[in-house]
Amino acid sequence: MLRKIVFWSHLTAGLIAGVVVFVMSVTGVLLTYQRQLTLWADTRGLDGSPLAAGAARLAPEALLGRVLRTEKGKPTAVVWRGAADAPVAVSFGRERTVFVNAYTGQTLGAGGTKTRKFFSWVTDWHRWMGAAAGEGRDRGKAITGASNLLFFFLLLSGAILWIPKQWRRANLRNIMWFRRGLRPKARDFNWHHVFGFWMFLPLAIIIPSGVVISYPWASNLVFRVMGETPPPRNPEGGGGAGGGRPAPPPDLAGLDPLWTQAVARVPGWKILTLQIPAKPDAPVSFTIDRGTGGQPQTRATLAFDRGTGRVTKWEPFAATSPGRKLRGILRFAHTGEVLGLAGQTLAGIASLAAALLVWTGISLSLRRFAAWRARRKLPRAAEAAG
Repeated sequence: MLRKIVFWSHLTAGLIAGVVVFVMSVTGVLLTYQRQLTLWADTRGLDGSPLAAGAARLAPEALLGRVLRTEKGKPTAVVWRGAADAPVAVSFGRERTVFVNAYTGQTLGAGGTKTRKFFSWVTDWHRWMGAAAGEGRDRGKAITGASNLLFFFLLLSGAILWIPKQWRRANLRNIMWFRRGLRPKARDFNWHHVFGFWMFLPLAIIIPSGVVISYPWASNLVFRVMGETPPPRNPEGGGGAGGGRPAPPPDLAGLDPLWTQAVARVPGWKILTLQIPAKPDAPVSFTIDRGTGGQPQTRATLAFDRGTGRVTKWEPFAATSPGRKLRGILRFAHTGEVLGLAGQTLAGIASLAAALLVWTGISLSLRRFAAWRARRKLPRAAEAAG
């Protein structure tokens, strides 16, 4: 009786959330190497090499001064990469990014705008079922969040249903490895169990971490489990000059000596990000990353008092609280990036397996429904014949 209850609950949850989970899984596959593909598209064909051997990179004041001669707007962030020939990315909010030569300040181009738009479109479907903004995005987030919770239930209930009634080698072989020459129904049954078995552990990390990303209560629970008070949430939106007025030019004075300290702080850094403060008296913050950009354990934050040049914050990953450590790891465990390229690949394979789990699960459900209808027709046919 318990197994029947679990089975019908599993089937019902799958039919309710199946389409949404399938969309999230397929888009998850497409997003597997988003970071690497975007970087390749952005810098492909751009020459960021120095004009002469041994040349030094321009400090931010001179670099941004030259960029603003040709680019309109207010820069919000500057990203340097450790490679000597890597262009510098200058962001103007979320809307625009330009790439410049680190040694001359020459604007090289806007990067792979089509690639960025494609991944933005895929992300809209992955997170909000295609909604770009407004109330539609709120509804989409509610749908994907609830479907992800049902997906977690499907994973746990599926693990119970996977357990064979009799522990025999033949039974285990049928649900642990692919078999050839099967009819469609038996093939779907075989694939559903094999994908579920081998991808259980990766999905048991990807799905709950997605819940933490989707719901504030789940994110707060991470901190409470670690014995901490959840931090206040950042308000959405904000920033910039209101009322349609043009943003004032940025105050770049005093950034150079702070940047020099940040560059020397962590030898061998790979990504250095300067968040340009919106106000002249605001702290100047740098993110120094020794990894790929998706590994919180290789990242540190360095902040300065702009007026005195004094370090007000130095926070490598090891110095963060247990709750923040776990929350940061879960964020990038969802994409697998916390383990680098190997983790991304595993997450992509797990997403593909999730899509196939939905496909085979729905297929088995439709076959079961068709068989049920056929059984109901038999007594009717017998009565008509009689």
